[in-house]
Amino acid sequence: MATPAKPVPPLLEKTSQSARLFEEAAQCIPGGITANIKHFDPYPLFMESASGARMRDVDGNEYIDYNLCYGALMLGHGHPGVRRAVAEQWETMGSFVFGAPHALEAEMARKLIDLYPGIELIRFTNSGLEATMLAVRLARGWTEKRKIAKFEGHYHGGYDPMLINVQSRNRKRGERPRPVVDSRGVLDEYQDQTVVLPFNDWEASLEILEEEKNDLAGVILEPVQGGFIPPDPVFLRSLREWTNKQEIPLIFDEVKTGFRLGLSGAQGRYGITPDLTTLGKVLGGGFPVGAVGGRRAILETASPVHRGDVLSGNENQTHSRDVLFHSGTYNGHPTVLAAGLATISHLEYEGVFAKVEEATRLLRNGMEEILARWGCSGSTLGDGTIFNVMLSEQPVQNGTKRDAAYPCLRRELDIHLLERGIYIKPMNRFSLSTAHTPDVVAETLDRFEEGVKRLTGKE
Repeated sequence: MATPAKPVPPLLEKTSQSARLFEEAAQCIPGGITANIKHFDPYPLFMESASGARMRDVDGNEYIDYNLCYGALMLGHGHPGVRRAVAEQWETMGSFVFGAPHALEAEMARKLIDLYPGIELIRFTNSGLEATMLAVRLARGWTEKRKIAKFEGHYHGGYDPMLINVQSRNRKRGERPRPVVDSRGVLDEYQDQTVVLPFNDWEASLEILEEEKNDLAGVILEPVQGGFIPPDPVFLRSLREWTNKQEIPLIFDEVKTGFRLGLSGAQGRYGITPDLTTLGKVLGGGFPVGAVGGRRAILETASPVHRGDVLSGNENQTHSRDVLFHSGTYNGHPTVLAAGLATISHLEYEGVFAKVEEATRLLRNGMEEILARWGCSGSTLGDGTIFNVMLSEQPVQNGTKRDAAYPCLRRELDIHLLERGIYIKPMNRFSLSTAHTPDVVAETLDRFEEGVKRLTGKE
């Protein structure tokens, strides 16, 4: 007798075209994807169209989107105000890009200086990765020191010096985190340039910082780890006071938190002003962007006006190292800045941001009530308009203390949610937008409850 065929899981059954496209892409793209973060087993879903809070995949399945391009789409997909601003920029300027200065650069710079307490001058980049890379170079150039302190479990972009301890690792109580390279192709010598600190543990961090302070060029952190683990206020304030006293630049990587914890980001929400700030994601309104802002004295080290730099051809410069080099053909791209200014302008309307925060609160409360009702240990964790679902009985303060079963249960839940039309990359945080209205939240909670019931086996 023939062995009966195993039933096809619902998600695989309804996404056969994604499976086909993934297989085809894998023939010409390593792993079938152009960014490792986009992959999940057994294959990522291929999208075809989107509008507002919803996306449609190539199989015709519709999803309520809580990934939102990893938080970048604060106004949802295809917002008419952003589309109009981009069309007007193309029509008015007659070109997509100049490769020369234009008025939108200073307009966006003034806007960010007004909104962010830690920004006095600003430079634009093409991604959050480029922004943190420039911030680290600025810190090293300003202090003329070589080591950078970063926190375990914090991600600052996929470039060599920051691919250290991106993963949180369980340690024995009192054990100091050691630098560990988290990618092939990264030289071990970067470990010697990196000081790793435990997030939300000021006592342990202070001990390490005191040992390393003479070599430290700067301290960089996500003020909210991973975008959803908030800082202990005492920890964050103590870090700011110590770096001020030691005259070591403090860098806030606000790529995830900028415009998601408020129009002034985490620094506005928590009342802590860093020396350097990096921005990205929401700032571009759906286009690739990054920015570094900070104290005037530090940013001025990148000015070529009086000293030239390595590419200036200025025969009067004394040495190419007189200026901290920063460049990029597409920096300050007019289309990107037009989209970003339209996004910020919409968020500045009275009550707009507050509605997104209220929708987030309703969704989090509803999810926690559903988890409790079906006997599933868990809660939500986050701030502002981003959060994550933690199926853990232990409180999470820095990503190192989670139940062993947490990842498996959470991934299983996320697959059930995908089957029911809630799009979230498994294990990733939830982001909301202005398109996530109360009716969308209510629909989400109905589908979330179906997923939880399936997870608990009580459906």
